[in-house]
Amino acid sequence: MNGISRRGLLKTGAAAGVLSLSGMKLRAQTRGGKLTAGLGGANTSDSWDGRTHSDIFMIASAHGTVFDCLTEVAADGSLVGELAESWEASADAKTWTFNLRQGVTFHNGKPFGADDVIESLQMHVAEGAKSAAQPIVASISEMKKVTDFQVQFTLASGNADFPYLMSDYHLLIFPAGQIDEAIANGIGTGLYQVQSFDPGVRMVATRYPDHYKGDEAGFFDEVEYIAINDNTARMNALMTGQVDTINRIDFKTEALLKANPQLRIQEVTGNQHYTFAMLTDTAPFNDVNVRRALKYGINRQEMVDKILLGHGMVGNDTPIGPANQFFHAEMEQLEYDPDQAKFYLQQAGLDSLNIDISASSAAFEGAVDAAQLFQASAAGGGINLNVVQEPADGYWSNVWLNKPFSAVYWSGRATEDWMFSTAYEAGVPWNDSQWDSNDSARFQELLLMARAELDTDKRREQYFEMQQILRDDGGVLVPMFANYVQAVNNRIASPEVVGNLWQMDNARMAERWSVA
Repeated sequence: MNGISRRGLLKTGAAAGVLSLSGMKLRAQTRGGKLTAGLGGANTSDSWDGRTHSDIFMIASAHGTVFDCLTEVAADGSLVGELAESWEASADAKTWTFNLRQGVTFHNGKPFGADDVIESLQMHVAEGAKSAAQPIVASISEMKKVTDFQVQFTLASGNADFPYLMSDYHLLIFPAGQIDEAIANGIGTGLYQVQSFDPGVRMVATRYPDHYKGDEAGFFDEVEYIAINDNTARMNALMTGQVDTINRIDFKTEALLKANPQLRIQEVTGNQHYTFAMLTDTAPFNDVNVRRALKYGINRQEMVDKILLGHGMVGNDTPIGPANQFFHAEMEQLEYDPDQAKFYLQQAGLDSLNIDISASSAAFEGAVDAAQLFQASAAGGGINLNVVQEPADGYWSNVWLNKPFSAVYWSGRATEDWMFSTAYEAGVPWNDSQWDSNDSARFQELLLMARAELDTDKRREQYFEMQQILRDDGGVLVPMFANYVQAVNNRIASPEVVGNLWQMDNARMAERWSVA
């Protein structure tokens, strides 16, 4: 059966009844061969613990290759079942029953079942666990094993998007009772089985025999992901044939790729956005007037023109993007206005502002250049930015969430609640602005209301208001939405429709691509 779109899911009001969803059949693919990818976003601290994953190297290695989730966002944005075969909801979307696939085994031979689902999800709310998916799992008030192949989730409040949330790349399914071993060795139920893994260097995996997805996915005999964080090195590796595909091409050398007849460029519009996050619990960012001054001190169009070279669009200080259902495209655009920046500094009792801004190529390609552009434009408003260039390795563990003002990359999420609950809900681990103060009270109230609202028109109004609040008062500058731009050797075939939720076909190129 075909998947159901989120729009269709919401139209049903998550009504009781089974939504039977399975993977969508692709055209006939060539079986065999090897895919070698050069990927950025790798760290020497990488592991198979899905709670720690934050960038493309481990996202593609884990949920796109070695592990599975309960559900999967297909390339066309529809939701399909992965380890869950189907699911049904109560009329208020508070109780969800997932029917699991039978006959699935982990790579060590252990049969898959309900216990694996429950124990894997409980990892994210365990004492001391630091997981970006913590708010998703924390919203579940009860997890109950109904049968060996049926699990029931009771939520604290209704959530029409809940099946989408189960596709989050952090929510990998591990074998119950063997989770430590599975994290140490990469034991999942995915299409490929780990042969070697050197954190921050490379991962090699081979096709798992008799996989439950059959002949409709996982067409390579072997996949190798090589960590190449340096953008120039990635481009050279592709140009010289050392790898078949790379993520995040360097726009400045795009012409070289286009001139090579053996290569093609994939450009996909999604919700990926580049940001500068302010810790609003730290002075001077705890003053909304300072935040507003910075919002008027940034030239968004200049960044799209000079950093993205046109491969994207201007942002408006909200993470909800053009691929979201409730994207507020008509909201008045904040424009660069140094006089307004000066005005808000005066409202904060300041004649000028001197602050550091941290940036690194690990944040996003061109982050340091973007910070320097921001430095130049902000100066006109009396804001003096000192650009601190941070090392790439360790950026996400040492800088992000720790430095008061830093460049950040976000892939965005398929649903508004998924994005907001990951990075803007009060108290969640990845709230990188720590925007939990009184001026976020209305936003937090709307977040809970919209999550449980089944009326699409009311939901739209609520999400529009939330975007307005973020634009005016939030602690995150979103100057630009960036298209996913990646390059592939023509010896590798890819489907007509390439996913736009994450880079590299929703990080599932090992599953969906094949030898041409």
